[in-house]
Amino acid sequence: MADTITPRDQDYAQWYQDVIRAAKLAETSPVRGSMVLPPNGYELWQNMQGALDAMFKATGHRNAYFPLFIPKSFLAKEAEHVEGFAKECAVVTHYRLKEEDGDLIVDPDAELEEPLIVRPTSETIIWDTYSRWIQSWRDLPLKLNQWANVVRWEMRTRLFLRTAEFLWQEGHTAHATEAEAIEETRQMLDVYATFAEEWMAMPVVKGVKTASERFPGAIDTYCIEALMQDGKALQAGTSHFLGQNFAKAFECTFQNADNEQEYVWATSWGVSTRLIGALIMTHSDDKGLVLPPKLATTQVAIVPITRKNADNQATLDAAYAMRDALEASGVRVTVDDREQYRPGWKFAQYEVEGVPVRLAIGPRDVENGTVEMTRRDTSEKESVQREGIAETVGGVLESMQAALFESARQRRTDHTHVVDSYDRLKEVVEAGGFALMHWDGSAETEAEIKAETKATIRCIPFPGQFEGVDTEEAGIDPVSGEPSERRVVYAKAY
Repeated sequence: MADTITPRDQDYAQWYQDVIRAAKLAETSPVRGSMVLPPNGYELWQNMQGALDAMFKATGHRNAYFPLFIPKSFLAKEAEHVEGFAKECAVVTHYRLKEEDGDLIVDPDAELEEPLIVRPTSETIIWDTYSRWIQSWRDLPLKLNQWANVVRWEMRTRLFLRTAEFLWQEGHTAHATEAEAIEETRQMLDVYATFAEEWMAMPVVKGVKTASERFPGAIDTYCIEALMQDGKALQAGTSHFLGQNFAKAFECTFQNADNEQEYVWATSWGVSTRLIGALIMTHSDDKGLVLPPKLATTQVAIVPITRKNADNQATLDAAYAMRDALEASGVRVTVDDREQYRPGWKFAQYEVEGVPVRLAIGPRDVENGTVEMTRRDTSEKESVQREGIAETVGGVLESMQAALFESARQRRTDHTHVVDSYDRLKEVVEAGGFALMHWDGSAETEAEIKAETKATIRCIPFPGQFEGVDTEEAGIDPVSGEPSERRVVYAKAY
């Protein structure tokens, strides 16, 4: 099946689409910009969701659900917020259709009193609710998360990376003090970074966005940025310190311990199915999808090599015995005993779908007490003993998880450059990679570079993000010639 996938060095964008199609992760729908998620894609999202949900609950958050439809007047209450999302909103104006002359038309008599916005994000509807739920300091902190879908009317779409409708989670928390809210914002960024690196095997840079890149209505936006195989950056998660902006817009106050009225301090944070796109572009190869074992729905596929018109029971029994041993050790495993497909077809399918380990067993293996094991990331095959197979496979899965992270980390290191001239910046971003260059802090310089190179400041990195590079050291912005307090991360991005 690998011959149906365009090589990365030939057409990276087409390769990406081919991997999604071949691995059955998603497909376009009849509604422009929306995608269908078959089981392979949706179960991968569920695995991500499960890991993140456990991390959210471990940090004291609970799940809730808020309406899909938001009154238009709510968005207007926070000026920066409405300005940031106005061009992406889908609007519902009527509530009924009717048949007229054989056609189905919108009933002009069924116009809503107020148009409704299909949820682009939920700050406004949630803060309207919080204003009723929060009365006293005893009600704080309020730390909720929502798993939902959102709609942002994108004109140029790409599966997972940018679609009109996508799945995500959005956390919304309320606090009594500014310090507590900032601590929450940073904590959730750390949760995202841990998930990206320990579950996705994807190294990320933590930092803060510039004013022009921050979330509409936020005081500060913190982010994790990853580098894809083609040298472009991908924003993989954001956490926003909202200050008291939304509390003031929705009159959300509380009585403090001194019986004084104060506005609540707020945060919001989210990741989406965009992470599946990040996963594909971080690890996959010209043969298809490569999945880190921690997130793979099927970690091991066992393929019995059976013969037509022969007694295959011993082979099948050995396959089932391995399945039972692996399941008992916590491994997600399947035995593919379908007779309508040849073993070679099965091997190719599991390869393109990114199953981390494949075990093939035939009559000779049964006699010898062995099984052929193939590791997806390296394509290495070896004959291993069936006795102790759970320990053997467990070690391989751990090794593969670590190897994928190290490979991605090394790739990022190889494509991260300290830059001290504008010409060198242009070279780096054109070739692909992170450029660490001084910035004078002005929006004018930032805009000039973006207009000329299409590179943006991905983040102002936290200290210690790049080994051997002190990004906090003062210098000179090579574009403006003005003093600079630190280096920032420039790159072209998705």
